[in-house]
Amino acid sequence: MEGLQTETKRADPCILVIFGATGDLTSRKLLPALYNLMREGLLPTAFALVGFARRDKTDEQFRAEMRADVEKFSRTKPIDPTIWAAFEKQIFYHHSEFDDPKGYASLKNSLDQIDRQMGTKGNRIFYLSTQPSYFSVVCRHLHQAGLVYLDQPSPWSRVIIEKPFGRDLSSAEALQKEITHYLSEKQIYRIDHYLGKETVQNILIFRFANLLFESLWNNRYINHVQITVAEEIGIGTRGKFWEEAGFVRDIMQNHMMQLLTLIAMEPPAQLDADSIRDEKVKVLEAIRPFKPDEIAKMAVRGQYAPGFVNGEKVVGYREEQNVAPSSSIETYAAAHFSIDNWRWQGVPFYLRGGKRLPKRATEIAVTFKAPPEVLFLQEGQKHDPNVLALRIQPDEGASLKIQCKTPGTTGPIQPVKMDFRYGSYFGGSTPEAYERLICDCMVGDSTLFAREDEVLHSWRLFTPLLERWAEEAPEEFPNYAAGTYGPKEADELLAREGHKWRML
Repeated sequence: MEGLQTETKRADPCILVIFGATGDLTSRKLLPALYNLMREGLLPTAFALVGFARRDKTDEQFRAEMRADVEKFSRTKPIDPTIWAAFEKQIFYHHSEFDDPKGYASLKNSLDQIDRQMGTKGNRIFYLSTQPSYFSVVCRHLHQAGLVYLDQPSPWSRVIIEKPFGRDLSSAEALQKEITHYLSEKQIYRIDHYLGKETVQNILIFRFANLLFESLWNNRYINHVQITVAEEIGIGTRGKFWEEAGFVRDIMQNHMMQLLTLIAMEPPAQLDADSIRDEKVKVLEAIRPFKPDEIAKMAVRGQYAPGFVNGEKVVGYREEQNVAPSSSIETYAAAHFSIDNWRWQGVPFYLRGGKRLPKRATEIAVTFKAPPEVLFLQEGQKHDPNVLALRIQPDEGASLKIQCKTPGTTGPIQPVKMDFRYGSYFGGSTPEAYERLICDCMVGDSTLFAREDEVLHSWRLFTPLLERWAEEAPEEFPNYAAGTYGPKEADELLAREGHKWRML
């Protein structure tokens, strides 16, 4: 599978243009990722970075700001002055509004000049780190200025689009229709940074390279699956964005559904991008849609009230900056999904996540069925089932809970964990997700990017839920205190089937 192979492919010479280059994503993630790629020799020798943004500044100012950001946010510290001295010569800045045709005409002239100066051979990557309302605007202007080439092998052009790709099914379909006037599907790289995380990439290797687990990966042995994305932080200064998005649009519809498809998919026929994504789409197609009269039983929403996180008092969502005092936007969501196919029939998949929970954790927990309770158990004791937990963040790794006899002549059995941690076993710092994804785009590998049908099928599942929630204001918001594990209705969602959420 191309995106997961151990062999390193060499990227072609290219220019990466970041739209929205003065934003938070560029400073915290993209520039540190590019610096680390250069530090590890993974950037092409002939490479240039152009920041495109509306603020007026010089190349020198932009370089100085980017150096400060890399020093602050890079996973490798301190910054290597020799590497940075070479890297900053490849960084440029272009000032323009996103909807100004003259700005794109002058950008074309600048890129042509950089091609001649740096030997980048006309290859282009355009990274759209802008508000979603500008995605189609930027693509249209790139096309009109002759900056994108329609599906030709050389020189090539590719466009990376940040989430969210639409806010429901109709808007995602409209956006897809607009941008495919100017780009082919092969040129569009819809980025979901979860797919670049080391543990996420390892899910398929874990499953299909270890027959021990793959032979048990079905409804005969698995009781249920839980996928959790928990965050300690609130929404901070992102009030305006969050009021339009909410947890389902921002996290569950994309990040969490990607995790679900990787856990549930069948082995791909071939190890290429489309074969892998074909199998992910089949999972989405097999998920039972929400029926309007069952949504209240199958999904729960929540919003945090004031509370305490790590001993510190924090405000509720409605007291955050740029949030409506009577907002009904969810900061927590939990849902029950059923996959109607031979492998997973009867196995519930529970997804939950939210802001201002007690700790930060993203994990997939596979709970196996318990053996018959006829051996080893003392009176009143019940089997503690085997659980395989794949930790995405933090402390990336995996653990398997098994049963073991305690020492002594009549010792009872008790659960113990076999634990694997990436950091302690392999050493060093794990590459950031954006490092892998940017590198993959440079070599033309789309395995770890979302395809059109993946995005649209996911929106088909969630749009009825979002529409129902928009029609019916929640009766009791806020309904969980900051620093707790969410509303009581989320516990009831599992309790109806005899299950409970894992403690993180």
